[in-house]
Amino acid sequence: MSMNKIIAIANQKGGVGKTTTCVNLAASLSATKRRVLLVDLDPQGNATMGSGVNKHDAENTAGAVMLGEATIQEAIIHADKSGFDVVPGNDELTAAEVNLMNEFARESRLSKALEQVRDNYDYILIDCPPSLNMLTVNALTAADGVLIPMQCEYYALEGLSALVQTIEQIRDAVNPDLEIEGILRTMFDPRNNLSNDVSSQLILHFGDKVYSTVIPRNVRLAEAPSFGVPVIKHDKSSRGALAYLALAGEVNRRHGDRLLASA
Repeated sequence: MSMNKIIAIANQKGGVGKTTTCVNLAASLSATKRRVLLVDLDPQGNATMGSGVNKHDAENTAGAVMLGEATIQEAIIHADKSGFDVVPGNDELTAAEVNLMNEFARESRLSKALEQVRDNYDYILIDCPPSLNMLTVNALTAADGVLIPMQCEYYALEGLSALVQTIEQIRDAVNPDLEIEGILRTMFDPRNNLSNDVSSQLILHFGDKVYSTVIPRNVRLAEAPSFGVPVIKHDKSSRGALAYLALAGEVNRRHGDRLLASA
């Protein structure tokens, strides 16, 4: 069984810390000496910019790869400031999504592309758009697991059940090995009773799929993208940086244990 993992970071609800998680987990895994590729499938290109890569200057993007106009090798850029590789995303992805609608085997474009570079990385993280569209379907078809960032708020569990249904549909149709990698509580405020209630419900339903690491609301975490760097490069002693380093440790342990189990 291969050690390397392809993890889609998905939640169809926007504003839950999805891109923040993708960039900061990539940087934190990279800081633990893992080889990491971040694939930005969100037309907003925020993960690209947050990694220190200019989405407007990128010659080849995830959109071009999806449409077969560039190979994935041609699209990969090393984000010097962040310490990992990036397949940049920008609004070309919107056009790619529309054009893919009529293509054969359209849901496995990304999967086929990633097969070519999978062995070069320990982790490939895919930042999905905040909707369950053809781009997200491509990410879920390519992934081994889905990491779901979510805020512990009133409607969060409804959104989660829709995403879990989608994951089950993808599993039945095209990717039988797809599983929930983990559920990450983001923007967490322990003083808020509702947050704590939702948190308990999550643990009740999903057990050890819920990471013990909780990502707090943190000013440094919110500021880092405007500097085009992950939070560990912006302020490595901040609560946000420490939380993502802890998450990287948890992700590594899960896969290290799995590796030992399959050896």
